[in-house]
Amino acid sequence: MKQSKILILGGKGKTGGKVVERLLNLGYENIRIGSRSEIPAFDWENQDTWLEVIKDADTVYITFQPDLAIPTAVETIKSFTTLANDNGVNKMVLLSGRGEKEAQLCEQAVMKIAKKWTIVRASWFNQNFSESVFLEPILAGHVALPRAEALEPFTDTNDIADVVVQAIIDDKHNGQLYELTGPRLMTIPQAITEISDACGRSIQFQPLTLEENVQLLRSYQLPEDYIWLVNYLFTEVLDGRNATVSSDIEKVLGRKATDFSEYAKVTAAAGIWNLNK
Repeated sequence: MKQSKILILGGKGKTGGKVVERLLNLGYENIRIGSRSEIPAFDWENQDTWLEVIKDADTVYITFQPDLAIPTAVETIKSFTTLANDNGVNKMVLLSGRGEKEAQLCEQAVMKIAKKWTIVRASWFNQNFSESVFLEPILAGHVALPRAEALEPFTDTNDIADVVVQAIIDDKHNGQLYELTGPRLMTIPQAITEISDACGRSIQFQPLTLEENVQLLRSYQLPEDYIWLVNYLFTEVLDGRNATVSSDIEKVLGRKATDFSEYAKVTAAAGIWNLNK
């Protein structure tokens, strides 16, 4: 297995980068990163780039950008998995999202087409507060978002990466669908409070309606496609449908999932939320 070529799509992203690091530490050196900045380049929007990146790969970790929720995702995933299967890819591990009906259609495509597969369905990432959309408002000390009442079991990307690595290297995970969550349910305001306490800064939370959030995003002159996706996620995903906790991380890894408080403590110590960094 260590001689097999492993393709990591999004190999510089929130989970992909950690998967690459872990595989290298385990002695898996034949790794290719799928990214627009790599040579050969990989671009989900340009199918002409796919074949060269797939070439000689035995296993593929599939992360899709910007999100499996977008209308074109299902056909794109079908096309990619068919091409990969027809060109010798033996195993596919798909990162999916909880509560997204479009993501589930993508899962079904992978299950139907891939010779061996594992589906990793994750809830919202802890790292959205430190590596993504929520970081800038946290640094500004004022977070304004809708769905203040919704409960979500935020999941740490380190846990996700650990599960993905096991799915890649151990065939006992073939044919499994794992739902990955943190160990407890939280609202976004509760998460902001824990971050505020961890980094010793005052961070205010302002609840918005869905319409107020759309208007705020438009005031920043963000692309309509991005605004649609954000609104979709708050409307269709963060509406309470994912307010359950799974034990699948513990089942796969033999340890409990990382609690948000531990994530906040470690991230604060790293200075990510420090205004003077």
